[in-house]
Amino acid sequence: MIDTADYIIVGAGSAGCVLAAELSSDPSNNVLLVESGPADRHFLIDMPRGVGKLMAPGNPHIWSYDVTKAGNRGTEKWVKGRAIGGSSSVNGMIYARGFASDYDRWAELGCTGWGWADMVPHFKAMEDHELGETPERGVGGPLRISTHPRKVAGDELCEAVIDAAAEAGTPRVADTNASPQGGIGYQARTIWKGKRQSAAKAFLRPALARKNLTVISDTDVLRILFDGQRASGVEVRDASGVRRIDARREIIVSAGAIQSPKLLQLSGIGPARLLQDLGIAVVHDQPQVGRNLREHFYLQTKYRVKRGSLNHEFAGPRLLWNVLRYVIASSGPMTHAAQELIGYVKTEPALSRPDCQIGVGLYSMGLGPKGLELDKEPGLTIGGYPMHPVSLGEMHIVSADPDAAPYILANYLTDPEDQATAVRLVRYIRKIASQPALAELMIEEMMPGRAVQTDDEILADYLARGGTAYHVAGTCRMGSDAASVVDPLARVRGVSGLRVVDTSIFPELPSGNTNAPAMAAGRNVAMMIRKDR
Repeated sequence: MIDTADYIIVGAGSAGCVLAAELSSDPSNNVLLVESGPADRHFLIDMPRGVGKLMAPGNPHIWSYDVTKAGNRGTEKWVKGRAIGGSSSVNGMIYARGFASDYDRWAELGCTGWGWADMVPHFKAMEDHELGETPERGVGGPLRISTHPRKVAGDELCEAVIDAAAEAGTPRVADTNASPQGGIGYQARTIWKGKRQSAAKAFLRPALARKNLTVISDTDVLRILFDGQRASGVEVRDASGVRRIDARREIIVSAGAIQSPKLLQLSGIGPARLLQDLGIAVVHDQPQVGRNLREHFYLQTKYRVKRGSLNHEFAGPRLLWNVLRYVIASSGPMTHAAQELIGYVKTEPALSRPDCQIGVGLYSMGLGPKGLELDKEPGLTIGGYPMHPVSLGEMHIVSADPDAAPYILANYLTDPEDQATAVRLVRYIRKIASQPALAELMIEEMMPGRAVQTDDEILADYLARGGTAYHVAGTCRMGSDAASVVDPLARVRGVSGLRVVDTSIFPELPSGNTNAPAMAAGRNVAMMIRKDR
């Protein structure tokens, strides 16, 4: 049983897997990767459209949280990956890097070493993209990326949506990650030959043969232990009980934007008054731990269509047939990502960059007796969210008990700027749906529906029906200012021997999904650590 390591990485998610692989590539480093959840061997993890079952509250591969949306607007469930691979083992497999302007903005905010010129080499080094190499796209890396396959069921509807978006002002592009002025196209996906490509599969598994890398799952890290102001070890709990593991060099927390600040607070790094009230000894008074919470607020619009929908493929005998197709040949609709098309749109032509992301799925769902259920009639979903929210939420622990759930406030759309963008997004989606290219296929808008027309009605509907995009970030903000939680080398301020590397350190959300940026962040910090040594 291991009791010491040079580097202890807490959390085998998107960033943690990359860190473990990169740090262990140096034979002089002894690396321990600790994951709270189970191994990633379940059939549903490999099968892309298994995501619906994986993300259901109660699944052993996820964390589930109760979240206050904002004020009196009710609560919702957030789920995050809790398995080897973290959220990359349970997510929608959407490969979205964000735009160069996102990372240059981070650099402007004081995150030296995180501008686009710094980050693009990490994306390129990770990628093995089927579209081939360009100055800003990589091939030969460990992470295999494909685009949604053409010549499949629903092609007619996909093409009609792309043409309609072009008529509305958003052009067709081959690679949406390489179009800083926006565009719509077939989804880039972390899927290869019909199977999910998680951070565990791409980065961690090839490194497991190394004798200097140890991975343990089903093990909770309860607290970080300190020798004065130096992080010296972790207290862990597994089936055999509670024990201590010492770190000779560093502890790197990569547990995600909820668990990472939670662990810091439980360990004495956080708002001093909160910690003292809960009976936790203060190691470092850091009021910003758990603050600056940012999340994309997602809304679905739903349309009834004449044909092209895959609703019928995911129910009854067709579902059984498609699962069989997947098992035998890794083909068919069970190999699709969470959506078939992705678009970055400007809801106002004068904007300097796209302000909203949309995703198009060849399905439609509604609430039934057992929760979300596929509609029986053919349907199309066009969902989206404002990409650069200004509204800030927060989270904090409510007990010194590591098993107690934290308090989380999303605080969606509390800023007028976010409200205005949300309304423009819905109107832009409707603009796409009303174009001539879709006229022959469209029957009617099901949600929000014809009764929702004014700005106030659209906003009220958005607040009522919208929800998490599973992109929570910002709760251990990185920066060069003294108030930031970590510095640009991801080192926790006020202590030594401790870093945080995951979406919690992002000062602002990137444009789009967070899995690819989290992996690139892991590689960026791993290179920083190796350079330091």
